[in-house]
This record gives sequence, structure tokens and C-alpha cells, in this order.
Amino acid sequence: MRALQAAEPRLILATASAARRAVLAGAGLAFEAMAAAVDEAAIKESAQAEGIPAEDAAILLAEAKAQRIARRHPEALVIGADQMLVCDGAWFDKPADLDGARAHLRALRGRAHVLVSAMVCWRGGARVWQHLARPRLTMRDFSDDFLEAYLAAEGEALLSSVGAYRLEGPGVQLFSAVEGEHSAILGLPLLPLLDFLRGHGVLLR
Repeated sequence: MRALQAAEPRLILATASAARRAVLAGAGLAFEAMAAAVDEAAIKESAQAEGIPAEDAAILLAEAKAQRIARRHPEALVIGADQMLVCDGAWFDKPADLDGARAHLRALRGRAHVLVSAMVCWRGGARVWQHLARPRLTMRDFSDDFLEAYLAAEGEALLSSVGAYRLEGPGVQLFSAVEGEHSAILGLPLLPLLDFLRGHGVLLR
């Protein structure tokens, strides 16, 4: 079978996110995943202090990740991605524990929020592409009984998500409406990324 992907350049996904890795692997791409050690909290705090919008902050975070890996692998095409949850102007971070997850979900219950999903690609020492998606999700007004059962069922898996839910799992039961590409909700807007990779010679056109 003829390969859909060129042998060069190497493709590196600068992430520790299992969901993002699954999205890219599911599309049939060959890549390496490398976690980028960046101080996300410091970048967010600085952005908020300067009044930078969440969209720009997400791009800054994605860029920092891509740039960190690209410095060590300049020959590769490096994909950096980050996602921020914004609800009525408030930024949400990943919960530290299940009590934090409970507080997140109570704050989001019955309300709409936006997942600002940013991607930045680096190659040869420079940024070559960026993209921003803004899926909008509305949580239903679920009961406290459902909330406690959900937390018990999902456990610490929720701590890896900025919204304390996994839409690819039982978390879908939290929602009354979902607008946007599913992969963007998972943190890696796939269709625009594939289009870029075709234009950059990584995938067959």
C-alpha cells in the first residue's frame, strides 16, 4: 500500500495529552510525541496581567511548546497545541483534585463555555503556521446526584482535562449542546491541521 505520508520531515507532537495523541494517531499519521516543559501557569498569569485575550494566550502557550521542542529538533515539523476554557470571561485551569473538579462542574452547570483550541507549527527555527478554533459547549442543568455519580465513575481521569470532563467518554452526558469539530474539543483541530500538512508536503494532496 502506498504511504499517505512523506518520509520527511519527521512529525513531532509537542504534548503529553493522551487525547491529542489519539486524535493524530486515529488519522493515520506517523509521529513522535514529546512533552514540552513550559511554565504554563506563568504564561497565563502574565497574559492576564497584561489584559491579553484568551485566544492570544492560547496561541502563546501552543507556541511555547512547539518552540521548546523545535529548538532540539530543527529538522522536524513540530506541532504545539494548547486549550483554554473560558466561561463568562473567566479562565479555568485543570483541577488539582476531585474537589476542584466538582467545583469546576458546578460552575459550568447550566451554562455555555468556549474551548479556545490553538495550534502552532514550527520548522527550521521558525513558526510556519498557526490556527485557532473556538468550539462552544453548553452543559445541561444536571442534578447533584448525577454529578457525584459522574465524579465517582471517572475519578482522577478528570484531572487531565481543563473542564473536568472527557467528551470522548461519559462526559458527553453532561451536555445539552455541542458546537464545533469534535477533534477541536479534544484539543487538536484536525481538519485544518491536515490541510496545512498537505500544503506543506507532509501528506499527499
